[in-house]
Amino acid sequence: MNTNTLDQVDLQILRLLQTDAKLTNKQLALKLHKASNTIYDRVDKLKKLGYITGTMTLIDRKKMGEFLVAFTHVQLNEHCTDSLKAFQHEASKFAEVMECYHMTGSFDFTLKIVVRDMTCYNEFLVERLAKLPHVGSLRSYFVINETKRELAYPIEMPASS
Repeated sequence: MNTNTLDQVDLQILRLLQTDAKLTNKQLALKLHKASNTIYDRVDKLKKLGYITGTMTLIDRKKMGEFLVAFTHVQLNEHCTDSLKAFQHEASKFAEVMECYHMTGSFDFTLKIVVRDMTCYNEFLVERLAKLPHVGSLRSYFVINETKRELAYPIEMPASS
């Protein structure tokens, strides 16, 4: 799905909702100088087209106590389509895996893993992740400090054809 089917108002709605998903249709209408019914219809269209897939509440993880955040690079020892898809499917099932990216370069996947502490990380790595089929090597990098965490994607009007 591309943004060619969206106009500037749709893109403005997406920008605003990425910043604050609690904005009501009335609040969006005021910000965009549009009628509430128009905004309701557009938000509904964006949901039906799959541009808006849900809403969530972001929690300040520092207030929840200490967590260990690791970025783990995974190299598979087999690279056929089935083994790549199987790894993605299985890794995505783990609650500890917050993000999973199939990568280019010297490793196949990067996982963002969040656990309580190093003991939990070791247990997850040894007892679960490393036991997945075709896992060859694992290399982990641990977060010392989080300087920036941005979840909103940059949304720009596509160039006209």
